Amino acid sequence: MDGLCHMTFLCPSQAAAMHSDCILKKEEAMCLEKIERANEMMGLNESVPGCPGMWDNITCWRPAVVGQVVEVGCPELFQIVNEGGFDLADNEALESSDTGVVSRNCTEDGWSEPFPHYFDACGYDDYLEGGGNQDYYYLSVKALYTVGYSTSLVSLTTAMVILCRFRKLHCTRNFIHMNLFVSFILRAISVFIKDWILYAEQDNNHCFTSTVECKAVMVFFHYCVMSNYFWLFIEGLYLFTLLVETFFPERRYFYWYSIIGWGTPTICVTVWAVLRIHFDDNGCWDMNDNTALWWVIKGPVVGSIMINFVLFIGIIVILVQKLQSPDIGGNESSIYLRLARSTLLLIPLFGIHYTVFAFSPENVSKRERLVFELGLGSFQGFVVAVLYCFLNGEVQSEIKRKWRSWKVNRYFAVDFKHRHPSLASSGVNGGTQLSILSKSSSQIRMSSINAENLAT
Repeated sequence: MDGLCHMTFLCPSQAAAMHSDCILKKEEAMCLEKIERANEMMGLNESVPGCPGMWDNITCWRPAVVGQVVEVGCPELFQIVNEGGFDLADNEALESSDTGVVSRNCTEDGWSEPFPHYFDACGYDDYLEGGGNQDYYYLSVKALYTVGYSTSLVSLTTAMVILCRFRKLHCTRNFIHMNLFVSFILRAISVFIKDWILYAEQDNNHCFTSTVECKAVMVFFHYCVMSNYFWLFIEGLYLFTLLVETFFPERRYFYWYSIIGWGTPTICVTVWAVLRIHFDDNGCWDMNDNTALWWVIKGPVVGSIMINFVLFIGIIVILVQKLQSPDIGGNESSIYLRLARSTLLLIPLFGIHYTVFAFSPENVSKRERLVFELGLGSFQGFVVAVLYCFLNGEVQSEIKRKWRSWKVNRYFAVDFKHRHPSLASSGVNGGTQLSILSKSSSQIRMSSINAENLAT
């Protein structure tokens, strides 16, 4: 379940993000490869006394001669990285973890038991005791963001139907909102597709999955998430421009907004995919061990968050100046109330909450980051749809107008049915009946006018 962290660009380190079974499989494969190379260098075989290298299902032990003590650091499974492993060039050298070292003695009877035990050196006992709680925690986070994205998907789809249905709501501002809604919808869909492809089965078969379909899903996922961040940036840029410039060509600006919102993620994700193919074509591309390649995507996202935060501060300053203007009535408390309301409305639209962990070290507050960015972040689309569609005054007025119009048409249709049952029984619907009435009345009116003209 640790793969959950890849829903966001601001997730913890790769060691914490990889499924524990995948860590063991990866370490085992690397261990067997190292052992094979070490045996060749040391010339160990069945006739030469010594202890062969082995994988004890927790960590890797290099080959050793009788009487030699081998030390290893605590394995990556305990989130203690041991990049050095054993040094093939110098059998005595070992880069171990700073927080725990486990030793084995090579005897004539083979390897001794590890000392100190994993329980004492690495907190393995705590790991076993906390394993159930950890699994429950990740399942809870997954359930939370599943509900969040599902709620957002339904509300955003409804909001899109409303904004597309009513022509009077078609303007540059709402077009930008609609593009943001689409990016949220695509993000939710991509999350569900990725979960279905990678983590549908409760096993570790996905650890070494490397198919074109799987990689295409990851490319689509990163594109959707990155587009969502950039349309949040576009919202901030548009509102800031609207406040700063009195007159500006909105339609021309919208053209460039579209290029930035959809085009920039396309370029970044394409470059990232090409680099992955040539330099890090491992697995399903769901892990990002190569930090330099990952910054091709993460860099622009963090940059957009930072710029949006600056725009947010600038907009708040402008709002303060406008609210304190003598032209705007109200006492001081009402001014601050309006400012607080405006600020709360802008936070979900700009994605300002992402700045909480955007620039903090990745190993800080990992659990809190998962809950904040995955759990609460999944409801962001729902909040945006409610604030900028369902609670929008223009949208509510248009819906009320359409509702009144429908009730009036329905009233006349029912009234016509009672007054002219012969026409109603002929299969003519209400709308047709109203048109017949209007045509008949106009014809009668024209006939009376002609008659009056002839009489005169």
